[in-house]
Amino acid sequence: MNPLRILILAALFYILYRLLFGPAKKTVGQKSSPYKDELDRDVLVEDPVCHVYVPQGQAVTCQKDGQIFYFCSDKCCNIFLSGKDSAE
Repeated sequence: MNPLRILILAALFYILYRLLFGPAKKTVGQKSSPYKDELDRDVLVEDPVCHVYVPQGQAVTCQKDGQIFYFCSDKCCNIFLSGKDSAE
């Protein structure tokens, strides 16, 4: 075999090795899934004013009496804080 053919085969074996075993390596402290945070934010929460479901990561939050409430908009948050029962 000539040296060029050996070099090409070695490169192909290295690429194959990286494709098969590269993604399985984990570093210390790495999360099990890189999309875990995105999945946590996609939990739907209900707006207590207009009863619309919004993703938790996109919701407007407000804390009242030690409890966190989630809203679809600032308007619903302000209505809730003012004490009105429903959206106009």
